[in-house]
Amino acid sequence: MSSLVQRMTGWFGASGAANQARMPVPVHGVGYGRSGAPTRVEGFDQALMWSTVALLAFGMVMVYSATVALPDNSKFARYASSHFLLRHVMFLVLSFVVALLAFQVPVATWEKMAPWLFVVSLLLLIVVLIPHVGRGVNGARRWIGLGFMNFQPSELAKFAVLLYASDYMVRKMEVKERFFRAVLPMAGAVAVVGLLLLAEPDMGAFMVIAVIAMGILFLGGVNARMFFLIVAVMMIAFGLMIALSDWRRERIFAYLDPWSEKHALGKGYQLSHSLIAFGRGEIFGVGLGGSVEKLHWLPEAHTDFLLAVIGEEFGLIGVSIVILMFLWMTRRIMHIGRQSIALDRVFAGLVAQGVGIWIGFQAFINMGVNLGALPTKGLTLPLMSYGGSAILMNLVAIAVVLRIDQENKLMMRGGRP
Repeated sequence: MSSLVQRMTGWFGASGAANQARMPVPVHGVGYGRSGAPTRVEGFDQALMWSTVALLAFGMVMVYSATVALPDNSKFARYASSHFLLRHVMFLVLSFVVALLAFQVPVATWEKMAPWLFVVSLLLLIVVLIPHVGRGVNGARRWIGLGFMNFQPSELAKFAVLLYASDYMVRKMEVKERFFRAVLPMAGAVAVVGLLLLAEPDMGAFMVIAVIAMGILFLGGVNARMFFLIVAVMMIAFGLMIALSDWRRERIFAYLDPWSEKHALGKGYQLSHSLIAFGRGEIFGVGLGGSVEKLHWLPEAHTDFLLAVIGEEFGLIGVSIVILMFLWMTRRIMHIGRQSIALDRVFAGLVAQGVGIWIGFQAFINMGVNLGALPTKGLTLPLMSYGGSAILMNLVAIAVVLRIDQENKLMMRGGRP
């Protein structure tokens, strides 16, 4: 029994004489170590962990608030009022278990697995397009039914591209200044993923993946001129996608004028009701459970537009707290990445910073859409919106960051990861 307790303790933090500080190591002018009594290596960044738990807990409460009235709709009449809450809790438990397992995997193992995981994600993106295999909803084929949940391969693709791009930059470090040898192959890999995602269609996931890949290329040291060339090409590509697609173009027009007679009951319906929700919330909100827009007025209130429900029920104060929490989390994850690079752990550093880009950018897009600052796009709020595969991959990514931070602390005290 004692050995089992010791093993579980080792999962969350090292202890004992073997983990005590050996040598303080300065990183960015800060001496990590101590003088005097022996110190113990912390297992992970507890502030990051508890901020993640806080977002998950608040998200669970808001998912219940946003879905408690859904059974009144004939589409969900056979569900109990707690149906979505119970499924969300099941997703959280499953995601926590998988994240705990991911935390046990050394960063060096993730580096070896990166190309294979990228290949697996490509195969799943192909499989989801096969009729009678991929599950379609509202004209989009993005899910693979697993019985207890619907898995979305695009969420795995975000994580896989993140690992692959980080591994790619480490392997191409010597030729990172050469466009055709360093940038073009990575651009081709992202283009393949993009074509598969646009076939679903899922332009939102493609945007996130493209930004993750470009961010890692830039942080990996790609020449600034090449980086801005990539940005220009991506902007032209996304512009053409919108220009050549009638329904995407219509969505842009609806975003520009959601209150017009043409758009208010069409493409601008979600945005207009999201803005009404924020308007009703004012400074302090109408109180938990008091939202009117969630009563079948605002579609996808528990997924893409959860922030609008938060704005209505908790007002400007609640929305500001959520924004500040995501801002702090992104900054903390980027700091862990910089710390890894300072310790000459380039792959680990790029992975951590890639996760920061992923969480920060997707949260920014979701919040911008909810607030009417950006065109409507089907992206969930990380860690908070209802959904199994999104929360699963978010927690796995954060578990990998916590593992990176644990190995950083171990190295700064003279140990080996």
